Amino acid sequence: MALERLQKTMAACGVASRRKAEEIILAGRVTLNGEVVRELGTKADPEKDAICVDGKAIERPERLLYFMLNKPKGYMTTVSDPEGRPTVVDILGKSVGRVYPVGRLDYASEGLLLMTNDGALAQRLMKAGSHMPKTYLVKVSGKPDEKRIERLRAGIVIELEDGRRVKTSPAKIRLFEDADNPWYEVVLMEGRNRQIRRMFERVGHLVEKIRRVRMGPLVLDLEPGRFRSLTAKEIEQLKKAASGE
Repeated sequence: MALERLQKTMAACGVASRRKAEEIILAGRVTLNGEVVRELGTKADPEKDAICVDGKAIERPERLLYFMLNKPKGYMTTVSDPEGRPTVVDILGKSVGRVYPVGRLDYASEGLLLMTNDGALAQRLMKAGSHMPKTYLVKVSGKPDEKRIERLRAGIVIELEDGRRVKTSPAKIRLFEDADNPWYEVVLMEGRNRQIRRMFERVGHLVEKIRRVRMGPLVLDLEPGRFRSLTAKEIEQLKKAASGE
């Protein structure tokens, strides 16, 4: 982690406001690696250096992590599973730090999944579902006629797991690959549990495969089972999208 001024680190760790932290430093109440510090320009690495206030070590700020994962079929989008099935956390392993999936892809679905420990961003993204488009490639059994696709585009009533009946929001749907069992590109502005499967079942067609290829500004560019850190630009774009900008 880059060196930063002590007062900034103290403020980030919740010790005090930056101005109050400066007063604490000037009063000789702060030590850096065992040495009393009184200079406001003093810098330290909060991940490596021992910083104490009144003899008590300050809690180091958690490093924020952001990963894109291409979730394979057959993994749960959870941290753990009571039935012992593999989860997306197993793919990343413990070496990258504790991160959590944002949103979900069901057990049989594949594709782009965001993993992070930035709880504030995760909450904003979940609330931003109404204005953050998510793009899926969907393979269906049999060829729906245009009338049925139009019903899906306009919004269709589906039944949820709890028995409630809801109407889906309008969706963008276009033929992606023509075949006996064609692929469609589906863009949703919402993401109810098993929504795409329920939508196509409602018009008489089973879904064979689902792959999420885009979520807001993020575009999937990984092989199944692989993951990578988001770039600084992607993080910035994601935060703007979460704020509705």
